[in-house]
Amino acid sequence: MRRPVPPPGPKPNAKPARTRGGDKRERILAAAVKVFAKSGFHGTRVSEVAKAAGVADGTIYLYFRSKDELLVSLFEDRVEKLLAHMNVELTNLPDAPAKLRRVIEMQLGLLEGERDLAEVITVIIRQSSKLIKEYAAPKFGAYLDAIAQVVTEGQAAGDFRKDISPHLVARATFGALDGIALLWALGRAEQGALARSARQLSDVLLRGLQP
Repeated sequence: MRRPVPPPGPKPNAKPARTRGGDKRERILAAAVKVFAKSGFHGTRVSEVAKAAGVADGTIYLYFRSKDELLVSLFEDRVEKLLAHMNVELTNLPDAPAKLRRVIEMQLGLLEGERDLAEVITVIIRQSSKLIKEYAAPKFGAYLDAIAQVVTEGQAAGDFRKDISPHLVARATFGALDGIALLWALGRAEQGALARSARQLSDVLLRGLQP
């Protein structure tokens, strides 16, 4: 008796619908970075982003309810990448000073070669009042909490002074990094400026945090 032949499986090159959708979302985000950097937030139409991404205008709204939400998503996507790197890399570092230094290096290092992205997350973001209000969004809050946790760890170990709020340090760190990235995005910093700035900012913050 012949065994029943199993139904054919998916084609080797076929991707799950969720993966294909994720790829399209990434294409839209990448296109938005280029278009926003070129035309500014208010000067950009959703149809221009769709054209740059190679999708229909209506496809944008399957992933983002508005142009504001698209810009917010660019910022949050950046934060997600930072959190992912922090979760992997900070675990193996010996102490809080080394971890805080690495956080600074990572945030500026991820911008290397991504001047359009730097412009969007520093200059263009300020053109959306809605995004400014959403700075307290959960993902951004999680990023600040992660930095504050490093400071708390350093305080407990005696590496950092205990009379400073960990979240104040976290916000001050982000603000300084944002300012450095802004100058670089506007082309006012020479080659290698990000790495040098990371070292100098780390030195300033760590000296200020010494007990």
